Amino acid sequence: MLALLVVSLLWAFSFGLMKGNLVGVDANFIAAVRIGIASLVFLPFLKLKNVPRLLALQLMGIGALQFGVMYIAYNFSFKFLSAYEVALFTIFTPIYVTILNDALTRRFRQLNLWTALLAVIGTAVVVMNGWVENQVLTGFLLVQISNLAFAAGQVAYRKVMVGKPEVKDQSVFGLLYLGGFLAAGLSSAVFTPFDQLALTAKHIYTLVYLGLVASGLGFFLWNFGARRVEAGTLAIFNDLKIPLSITVSLVFFREQANLVNLVLGGAIVLAALVGHEWALRRQNRSAEVSLAE
Repeated sequence: MLALLVVSLLWAFSFGLMKGNLVGVDANFIAAVRIGIASLVFLPFLKLKNVPRLLALQLMGIGALQFGVMYIAYNFSFKFLSAYEVALFTIFTPIYVTILNDALTRRFRQLNLWTALLAVIGTAVVVMNGWVENQVLTGFLLVQISNLAFAAGQVAYRKVMVGKPEVKDQSVFGLLYLGGFLAAGLSSAVFTPFDQLALTAKHIYTLVYLGLVASGLGFFLWNFGARRVEAGTLAIFNDLKIPLSITVSLVFFREQANLVNLVLGGAIVLAALVGHEWALRRQNRSAEVSLAE
């Protein structure tokens, strides 16, 4: 869980940086550069000697969805929403993670659903005021596309890597970035108005940080952690970045938020995480006792 917590803290800064430092830069170009930088970081670690071709193609496809499609939709949403609103509308990601995971495993687990819903309620409490504005529907739909792509990628990565302890995350993770870069790069090549692109030093510094730290290190640690926790816990951490993002906005970007809602909502999210871990351990102990009998 430590890896997921570290990434949640890293990503808490991304909303403010995207809105504050990259206004006016084409969304496709941002996605391509950001994932491209992350690809350069992890491609040297690729070790494909014992990786089947089918698995390599699957990982590239997952990366195209989880990183490419997700980032394109996410970046476009900032044209219609504030950073605060983008963070708000990611509250639906845990539901998508839970539903997709249960659909793939062909089972329904109430524990995952209820803890994910509790986390959604907590983050909704944090940002419950003033979220309907002009163009909000377009932005909302874009964020939901981003959420679905990110959730589907996480669940798919967990599924294809099950039963493959010999395949190390760092050895194949460059394939995901490569798939994401191909998707975003193709979109940028077609839609980015390069003749109108004027990058400042602030743009470049922000893109490098987002590519190296938020995307490069962040997504690796996220999928590394996602592979090692239960789906319900993963769903909670998908939502934890929202109260964290608002806290970062208050402290570092000097945005305004309801402090009472922030504390109350954060407490609900924490309760969801702790409650889920307690319930999961209790279920595991019960299962062990049943097997012993």
